[in-house]
Amino acid sequence: MKFPGILFFTLACALPALGQRVNDPHASVVDVASRQAALKSTVNPVELEAIKSLRSCVAMPLVAAPTGRMNIPRHYLTGSNGPTNSAEAAATRIYGMFESRITAGMNQYLATGSHAESACGLAQLDAWAQAHALLDYDRQESSQAWYQVEWTLSSAGVTDSVLVNDATLDPTQQHRVTAWLDTAARKDISFEKPGDSDNNHHYWRALAATAIGVTASDDMLYRFGIQAYVQAIAEIDRSGAFPKEMARHENATHYQGFALQPLVLIAEFVTRQGIGIYAYKANGHTLRDAIVFFGRAVDDPSLIKPYTSDAQSSHFGQGDFADFAFYTARFGADGLPPAILNALQHPTTDTRIGGNTTILATEQKQSTQQKSTKVKDD
Repeated sequence: MKFPGILFFTLACALPALGQRVNDPHASVVDVASRQAALKSTVNPVELEAIKSLRSCVAMPLVAAPTGRMNIPRHYLTGSNGPTNSAEAAATRIYGMFESRITAGMNQYLATGSHAESACGLAQLDAWAQAHALLDYDRQESSQAWYQVEWTLSSAGVTDSVLVNDATLDPTQQHRVTAWLDTAARKDISFEKPGDSDNNHHYWRALAATAIGVTASDDMLYRFGIQAYVQAIAEIDRSGAFPKEMARHENATHYQGFALQPLVLIAEFVTRQGIGIYAYKANGHTLRDAIVFFGRAVDDPSLIKPYTSDAQSSHFGQGDFADFAFYTARFGADGLPPAILNALQHPTTDTRIGGNTTILATEQKQSTQQKSTKVKDD
């Protein structure tokens, strides 16, 4: 497995103040004990609605691991936009079922403290670990398989980061799952090469690397995630847009939001390691600028016209805003566009970032930007 030698050198130079090691492998994307206590006594109507809507891992059937080579049809029939391929949806249904079941168990554990649900989630992960799933594919043979791996690994990594905090779970299963995820994440990023576009796919691979790197105490994976975050902030233009996502024609706004999902989660994981990475700036911009631009563009599609003449797709679901549950829980909602504020009036769910993010998100009394290590503005 080869990585560009400049990658970690650049990281060390760009962020000299950042700890580049995993300090706490049990520091999930949330403080598990605190979140369980908060949900147990919550009177927040959105959280109560979220708890009521949760699915049960125990009540869902085991999702058997797919067998044979991963060779998934492309998402779009041609190019990177336009009509989508129904064959891809059929081929990836099993991965969605897997993500739904593992996040259901983890979400139930957070909301209800059920060890049966957390054990169910871990057992589902272990079934795929024992089958060596997400390992038999090649980027050149099927780029869509590569993409699917990054998304499913992100879901599994976020989920397992919570489950490792349940001391009642089978340690043999947990060790096997952690080792499998670590191997899969390392293979996932090994296909990256100089000249790649470093768009949202790079960020999704980085989320998988960050989440799994924390749980597995794999500093290389963890550093990969930080470096991707640094690269992403450097991409933000003067308006707050990611130019490479703006090139996606009618889906430019959608892909701006899609790129933000893994970046917000990476920031949460790194923050939980004691580093105030949300404050990191490049060219005067932070992640907040990209978040605000996305919300404004949903509210006013004309903001995308300088990038593309294509009319923007106006279909946005709760998953498109699921990551902002973390952001607003930490920093509040002041100054955010109405599209984001309105979406968060209801529970938000996306299995790739841990399922029900209303259940996951934890309110912070003080901004980590104020109390953690300062980061360099380059």
